Amino acid sequence: MSAPGDPFTVFPELRGLVELVNAGWSFAATEDASGDVVRVTGLRVWPEGVADALYIGSQSDAGALRMDHTGGRLWQCDGTLPEVVDGLLALPAPSHPLAPRLVVGVAPTLWTP
Repeated sequence: MSAPGDPFTVFPELRGLVELVNAGWSFAATEDASGDVVRVTGLRVWPEGVADALYIGSQSDAGALRMDHTGGRLWQCDGTLPEVVDGLLALPAPSHPLAPRLVVGVAPTLWTP
């Protein structure tokens, strides 16, 4: 049971981020000149050379993509933080038969955290 003021009660989307950390994701924060966090990026590199990247601007501004070793975009999701995290958690591992493999575009270089 969560206590009042518990971060998971106040911000339930944190549970999904904890699941990503437990799955091997690395995160970095970008700060402005005042030291305020303006964005958080995440990255998970798979043994197959595929990488998943996550951008968090706010609770309502997030995006994620999966790219192959050449920078080809295999999957992308943009929306709220909970929508994007849920999409990542539902995305099959690259070795799974149902994982996206068709390159549908080029991953922007800005996605490299």
